[in-house]
Amino acid sequence: MSARITTEHLRRAAVVYVRQSTMAQVMGNLESQRRQYDLAGEAQAKGFASVTVIDDDLGRSGSGRSERPGFERLVALVCSGEVGA
Repeated sequence: MSARITTEHLRRAAVVYVRQSTMAQVMGNLESQRRQYDLAGEAQAKGFASVTVIDDDLGRSGSGRSERPGFERLVALVCSGEVGA
């Protein structure tokens, strides 16, 4: 455990939010996707027992008013105190 990650954090879940802005990135930047998904393993290695991966927004831009249900889910989890943020 590090000084930044406390036992209080580890009692809650970790969430990995995976997103790429365009379908071209989703299809062509597989290394970026792999690295983002690998963060779940890093969270487990740091001691989080529960790790959730949210990848509902692959191919959805973060700019403008496009809907991002995965991001909305992430915000709801953080606001509820369910995640160790």
